[in-house]
Amino acid sequence: MEQAQLWMNKAVEFAADYGPRIVGALLIWIVGSWILRRLMRGVRKVMQKSAYDESLQRFLLNLLSWALRVALILVVIQKLGVDVTTFAAVIAAAGLAVGLALQGSLSNFAGGVLIMIFKPYRIGDLIEAQGVLGVVKEIEIFTTKLSTPQNKLAIVPNGAMANGNIINYTALGKIRVDVVVGIGYGEDLQKAKAVLTEVLTSNPKVLQDPAPSVNVLELGDSSVNLAVRPYSTPEDYWDVYFATYEGCKLALDKAGIEIPYPHRVQIQK
Repeated sequence: MEQAQLWMNKAVEFAADYGPRIVGALLIWIVGSWILRRLMRGVRKVMQKSAYDESLQRFLLNLLSWALRVALILVVIQKLGVDVTTFAAVIAAAGLAVGLALQGSLSNFAGGVLIMIFKPYRIGDLIEAQGVLGVVKEIEIFTTKLSTPQNKLAIVPNGAMANGNIINYTALGKIRVDVVVGIGYGEDLQKAKAVLTEVLTSNPKVLQDPAPSVNVLELGDSSVNLAVRPYSTPEDYWDVYFATYEGCKLALDKAGIEIPYPHRVQIQK
């Protein structure tokens, strides 16, 4: 009985000492989180009105959100009676240890900063990097997210992106579509070139500046291979690519021009 009374007294003392602190810390967390959400909305609206680059907007908002949340956590901890100075020293020591263990993550963070500063690509650009071809959907603190032509989401570390080769197909606003079409050696070369040129110029998605071209690429084993080279915007690349192959086949068939295929002669003794 005395033991139970002793525990009850300790519980009452604990509640009297820490109850107000815990309640105050919870209130600070709830109100602080609400303020942070309102603040982030306001900052986002200001950035949108100021015509900030979308990539930079998301990166800065992400970074600011993390910084404000860390500050809120420190305030809550201080309200609970923990010495923030001592806590900060512990965090710094732990941060050093974690930093050594997570050098790759720090490299990715530095890569994200470099991408934001030098802007080798932006959200919406069609790029090829680290063996991945896709449209940039999001640039985060540590990674870049790409949507591939197969509708797959590729997540590439920013450290590798910043230190590797990047091909930006959108930056110049125009992209060349490379198509190869073969015709028989006995066919009229000039007629074939005229037919294929008509296919390109009649496609509204093919740009006329630079002008599309049809030239002899090589003399193959069984065909004269023509380099069919239309230009398009990056957004229309695949439409022009597939339409060019289909249009060339139909046009050559209509003109009576043979598209040869390999033949095999088998001799039996």
